[in-house]
Amino acid sequence: MDEETASELTKQQKGGREAFLVQQREIIKHHRGPSHHRPLSRTQSSPLVTFSVPPQSAQDTGPITYNFTTGIVYDTIMLKHACTCGNDDNHLEHAGRIRSIWSQLEEHGLVGRCESVRSRKATLEELRSCHTESYTSLYGTNPLNRQKLLESSPMRFCLLPCGGVGVDSDTVWHDLHTSTAARIAAGSVTELACRVAVGELKNGLAIVRPPGHHAEAHQPMGFCYFNSIAIAAKQLKEKCNTQKVLIVDWDVHHGNGTQQMFYDNPHVLYISIHRHDNGHFFPGTGAPDECGADSGQGFNVNIAFGGSLNPPMRDAEYLAAFRTVVMPIAREFRPEIVLVSAGFDAGKGHPPPLGGYEVSPNCFGYMTRELMSLAGGKIVLCLEGGYDISSICASSIACVKALLGDEVSHFVRALDFQNSFEHCILFCGRNNPTLLNQSF
Repeated sequence: MDEETASELTKQQKGGREAFLVQQREIIKHHRGPSHHRPLSRTQSSPLVTFSVPPQSAQDTGPITYNFTTGIVYDTIMLKHACTCGNDDNHLEHAGRIRSIWSQLEEHGLVGRCESVRSRKATLEELRSCHTESYTSLYGTNPLNRQKLLESSPMRFCLLPCGGVGVDSDTVWHDLHTSTAARIAAGSVTELACRVAVGELKNGLAIVRPPGHHAEAHQPMGFCYFNSIAIAAKQLKEKCNTQKVLIVDWDVHHGNGTQQMFYDNPHVLYISIHRHDNGHFFPGTGAPDECGADSGQGFNVNIAFGGSLNPPMRDAEYLAAFRTVVMPIAREFRPEIVLVSAGFDAGKGHPPPLGGYEVSPNCFGYMTRELMSLAGGKIVLCLEGGYDISSICASSIACVKALLGDEVSHFVRALDFQNSFEHCILFCGRNNPTLLNQSF
């Protein structure tokens, strides 16, 4: 057990929930001032928040040899990230999400068919590959160090209506557990991606929380603290000499943080399929004309659906996006590995404020199988959003079955495009000749 973990456990034993809340209120009282956060009121949807708490067992530190199959990573310590109000009903993003997915995968016999990958914390150096020094120190170190940093930092925590603590109205903070959970999420995704990249594992799924794709270099938001998928992409180049990484983000909310971190980078192709509604859906970024900058021009592709929910997007639109945009551009890019921000909140069962789309679990499985045709099958899925438990469990099952090579349901050809989809083709086609050559 390292010194940081021991310190956290000691503080947990000494203080109760009430004492912790008193401490947080004192911090807030002495650090009031204008928020550095960009206002989120410009959006119509901002996913809400949650969390829970089982124990973590000690881990062996010896060398590991993996079988060449699908890897899966999960750690119960991530369940401890929770609002200090103690009521999961107040928050959408909660520990029950990953606990339920893991339970359902076990019940369907899929965990036993996969290789369990040892979780780990991301190092501070790994976090700094995507986040600023001050940000990493504030959200990635121990409570004592954090309190010292707050004395000279414009960053601050706030009291939530539920009585808990957060960095904004959605993104909760637990001083004893959030930092550890977020670092384990980022470290576990990185570990799994590197194992796949070097050929120790065939492919994999990271069942992690808090999610990461909204986290920007200096700002947490949308439940996210550290951008796990972006950190993994940076570490693939650093540790595995991977030169070309494809990131596909099918979370219904645009991955503003991921886009920001690779906007001028020609070595990382970022493709996002999301609800946009002309910038009126959270987080408001991800317009079709956001195509990258400088040498990264053309390496940022936003399939930004509009039209609100008239009608809601379903399998046909997502398959059309894959057939005519995602796969042609990805094949031309020729990635060495594929990382997927696998949010399942586009899945059927999510109310309009959280997505309102009706993508089926089979469609998520099919998209996974399509991406497996790239990079020699080297693909890693990382859980992002998704808040309807039955929907995210069914979608996770479908994706793991696809990764394991089980039969995936086939679909009839995709149907007509929506207006926003045609706009996406227009903007993206200016920088991707392959796209313009497609027949629709």
